[in-house]
Amino acid sequence: MTTEHTHKPRGIAILAGVLALAACTSGPAATSDGLHVQTKQGAVAGAMADGVRVFKGIPYAAAPVGALRWKPPQPAATWAGERDATRFGPACLSFDFAKMAQGKRESASGYDIFSNVPAAAGTSEDCLNLNIWTPANAKRAAVMVWLQPIGPGSNPVWDGSAFARDGVVLVTIDYRQLTLGNFAHPALTKEAKSGDPLGRFQTMDQIAALKWVKQNIAAFGGDPGNVTIFGESAGGASTIQLLTIPSARGLFDKAIVQSGNGWNSPFTQAEMETVGSWMASEAGLPGKDATADQLRALPADKLPWFGAYSIDGRMQPENSTEAMAKGRIADVPLMIGWTDFDGSSLRYGLQAVIDRTRDSVKAAYASEGKTGDDLAYALYTDSHVGAPARWIAARTEDGAPTYLYLFSYVRAPNRGKVRGAAHGDDVSYVFDTWSKSYPTLQLSDEDRAATRLMHSCWVTFAKTGKPQCEGAPDWPRYTRADDRLMELGLKPQVLKNFRKAQLDAQEAAMQDVIDETRKSVEELVGRIR
Repeated sequence: MTTEHTHKPRGIAILAGVLALAACTSGPAATSDGLHVQTKQGAVAGAMADGVRVFKGIPYAAAPVGALRWKPPQPAATWAGERDATRFGPACLSFDFAKMAQGKRESASGYDIFSNVPAAAGTSEDCLNLNIWTPANAKRAAVMVWLQPIGPGSNPVWDGSAFARDGVVLVTIDYRQLTLGNFAHPALTKEAKSGDPLGRFQTMDQIAALKWVKQNIAAFGGDPGNVTIFGESAGGASTIQLLTIPSARGLFDKAIVQSGNGWNSPFTQAEMETVGSWMASEAGLPGKDATADQLRALPADKLPWFGAYSIDGRMQPENSTEAMAKGRIADVPLMIGWTDFDGSSLRYGLQAVIDRTRDSVKAAYASEGKTGDDLAYALYTDSHVGAPARWIAARTEDGAPTYLYLFSYVRAPNRGKVRGAAHGDDVSYVFDTWSKSYPTLQLSDEDRAATRLMHSCWVTFAKTGKPQCEGAPDWPRYTRADDRLMELGLKPQVLKNFRKAQLDAQEAAMQDVIDETRKSVEELVGRIR
């Protein structure tokens, strides 16, 4: 277990706030209403909405276009005068999900490459912006930075108003995704400077945004010494990555992982270059012999769409699973958990899940009486997120506290009709964004209580490092010997040895999960080589 604490001395944080305030009040854009703020790059003007201050579309890095496509993020340009920060910037380039069927698809279990699918309307390469929701009179407020799965930082599901009303500065960021965020090619490797990170532009953007937050958030009323990163699904996986990347240390002080895959065997740099060379061929270029200039001259949506983690040996010297197994993880308070029907995210055959699971693991599930699809979903939920979350919690128990949870709340109209809380169901409860994301949905008193429960857990953890959840008992930190988690459901409760036989069996077979991931990587690379 590493012992590097990322908390900074209070005096330094106070000085940063004083300097930011001085810049804000001395510049021509400064006013007393809190809507005109001076950043390191220039002045921005936000607006009041829902009783909180909102600043949208603020650049945290230079636009990664032209010669900067597939380059580490560069500092945002400064500007004169005051920048309008009342409108969201464009989402980062992604494909049109409604038109996936018209394209070509190469697949291996869990990995997909889509060719000949157009870009989604309104998305752009010029997208490295962030958005801030902050209390009207915030002073050294806790800060939360949201790492979303595929999609824009402007998605109403993760609007930050409820967090800001409860005294938290909430930041969403847009970062390169899919092929523009995770891409390698021999020509790009050759031109990179010695020691520069490779391939993982999505992670580089996230780190750049966190640096911007450290430098600027005091001017918006946030505490740069109390920053929590959190994400769900791919964003949860991003959070795990940042916990194990040395250059991200010191940029955040707490972390929350929601349904993030914890066991994996990612692409090597060489494998990603093979995929990149094939993509170049698909786009009409001479494969591995394509030049960096040719790649950057392509229309951004000409290349196939693909997203996968890789190990470049520079920014990330080893994969996150190996790092955590060796205790090389940031020593910060952590909340980590999953939903009880997280297996709804499965993208390949149910029978394949059963066939790939060793008999000793399946034997541990016999007492539950599940067969067929029910068994497959239970196996996948546990192997993909449940057992890894518990395993990660055990890896961190000797340092800052870790809190393990299971989200199981299902709305009354759906009870008995679904297997449980599906992948992503927790997000609207955490953000309390029902009125924005589902304006016609009629919430019951139980739904509102579940929302207050989840939202309060996240808010108090960000503020204090210990979750205190409205309507729930005290939440103990996780230890392997005690093996207790919090079930966040209709009746919140602390559970001891929750499904211990099943999760123990999955953990004993974790190498199988890693090996299956490796087989999928090799299968995909072999198919297109």
